[in-house]
Amino acid sequence: MEKEERDKWLLAGKIGKEIRDLGISMCVPGAKILDIAEAIEKKTIEMGAKPSFPPNISINQIAAHYTPKFDDKTELTKGDIVKIDVGASVDGYLSDTAASVAVGEGENKLVNATKEALEAVSKMIKPGMEVHQISEVIDDVISGLGFSPIVNLGGHGVGRYSLHEGEFISNSKNYSGSFLRKEGVVAVEPFATTGGGYVIDSAEVQIYQLASIKNVRSSLGRDILKYISEEYNELPFAKRWIVTKFGRFAEIEIRNLVAAGALNEFNVLKEKDNGLVSQFEHSFLFDGETVTITTL
Repeated sequence: MEKEERDKWLLAGKIGKEIRDLGISMCVPGAKILDIAEAIEKKTIEMGAKPSFPPNISINQIAAHYTPKFDDKTELTKGDIVKIDVGASVDGYLSDTAASVAVGEGENKLVNATKEALEAVSKMIKPGMEVHQISEVIDDVISGLGFSPIVNLGGHGVGRYSLHEGEFISNSKNYSGSFLRKEGVVAVEPFATTGGGYVIDSAEVQIYQLASIKNVRSSLGRDILKYISEEYNELPFAKRWIVTKFGRFAEIEIRNLVAAGALNEFNVLKEKDNGLVSQFEHSFLFDGETVTITTL
């Protein structure tokens, strides 16, 4: 791996750690999640990067893909299980990292289950190893502590301007026969729940991604699509960002762009049984035989 490429992966990881920790530090009773998201985004830019994706601030049974609306009034309450899932992009070299906290409380068994699962993976992960070996470790730790791993969420390969590619690293035991890459970045993200261990789409969507450039009638729609292509490339973005820049009519244009096939949607994911959910995640850089946790 070229030094310049490695340095950008490492910087993206360093910034990812900083913004993740900032988000967790702000998770106190009465905190507005919109304030947390905006502070994370501001810090990311101040450190010389862009978000890999909108800050995910997912509460209790919501597992992933929730980022605040532009006028979000949601406040955290004591006992909420909050997942802060963030990343930084340095010239398209990405990080992806997450942590969980029980708001206003100390140790929490559900939170600790995913933390311990990720720590166990960190001690054994190697370039080129069989993916099912990682899945077994995650499953054993989470199940051994009395919780369910979420079977349809998991880790993934990461590429330049590509947040999810290649390997899927299941959180439950499986025998897929696939292998980790020998060079590059993978993200491992254990999810645990008090429910049955399966997430489903909710109706709400706050995060989108460019699918393709389409010819659209509306001049505002064309402007929005051009902006998305230039500003985010193929990385996910928040509806809030577009509404803030283009105004409330942008919400209608986003729906039209989805209908035209120009944008993909990321539905908010919730645990099917309304179980509480926790998550931890690190990005791992493979370079030769060297493994570096960029977000540690």
